[in-house]
Amino acid sequence: MKAYKVLEVKQSVFAANDKEAEELRLKLKEKGVFLLNLMSSPGSGKTTTLQRTIEALKEEMKIGIMEADIDSEVDAKTISDMGVKAIQLHTGGMCHLDAQMTSQGLEGLGTEDVDLVVLENVGNLVCPAEFDTGASKNAMILSVPEGHDKPLKYPLMFSICDVVLINKVDVLPYFDFDIEKCREYVHMRNPKAKVIPICARTGEGMEEWYRWLKEEVNTWKGK
Repeated sequence: MKAYKVLEVKQSVFAANDKEAEELRLKLKEKGVFLLNLMSSPGSGKTTTLQRTIEALKEEMKIGIMEADIDSEVDAKTISDMGVKAIQLHTGGMCHLDAQMTSQGLEGLGTEDVDLVVLENVGNLVCPAEFDTGASKNAMILSVPEGHDKPLKYPLMFSICDVVLINKVDVLPYFDFDIEKCREYVHMRNPKAKVIPICARTGEGMEEWYRWLKEEVNTWKGK
């Protein structure tokens, strides 16, 4: 029998992306630009949450939005109509953004006159979690209709997020969703994650979200 070698590969297949992500993060830190990577399933309320956030904060800070989708320009048009900088990123069929794609998006958006950039990542709970985009912080939205067990089913997504917004709490009476169980499951994956129940449509809980975001941006900028 012909001899063969067993080679142990100890370098992550994501090593190149991780290196580029860290370099991007350092560049943004030097410029005082806070990049938020916002993730969720389709239909969880990312764009509505962004609209309410822009309305609340656009007088306090300069905001830019990068909308990532496989196709279409619907979200970018919606956001640009609110009077902030916006750019649409088409991923060419890819279900996520990586550090290089994010960097290209930032070049297209322009970071000279922004304090906060939000990357609305492609909608799913798997691929976006696998790639470091170079963001200052990661956030995700879990909507009540999706169920409180999602942190158990998609562990990586919840383990990398600094804040989890539980959206659409106005429909809690109509769904078998246990907020405390969800909070418990999130903290099983990530004890440090902040969990904020909200309703982007009615505004419930949004003030706590605004406070968290403003504090993070100010800390990043050294204020």
